[in-house]
Amino acid sequence: MLHFESQSAVPANLKDAPADAVAVSHQLLVRAGFVRQLGAGLYSLLPLGRRSVAKLERILRDEMERVGAQEFLLPSLQPSELWRASGRWDTIDDTMFRLRDRRAGDYCLAMTHEEAFTALAAAELQSYRQLPRSGTRLA
Repeated sequence: MLHFESQSAVPANLKDAPADAVAVSHQLLVRAGFVRQLGAGLYSLLPLGRRSVAKLERILRDEMERVGAQEFLLPSLQPSELWRASGRWDTIDDTMFRLRDRRAGDYCLAMTHEEAFTALAAAELQSYRQLPRSGTRLA
């Protein structure tokens, strides 16, 4: 993460939206100085965007703590074995980013974390009694 000492390093708002910005939300976020597009579907969060994401994370964490939930941080790069076990490795088309490491291991850039969380739960949970007892959901 980069840190700038000077306010002059903060990108300015734009008068006009970029020509390639089709969605209204994209136009507004770029013009207001929240993000800048790096490539197709790739965005850099500017200081205002980063502060907004941090505030949203704080709100979500507060609400999760209020209902007794816990936060997990799972890897985005996942081994193919997890996805093969769920059957989704072969059912998802070329939209899934896949790669092979130097040891010929297959991996994917996970679109979701169900497979990783299921593997974690299977390894850690020995009884249904370890599961949460609360039926509370975040609305």
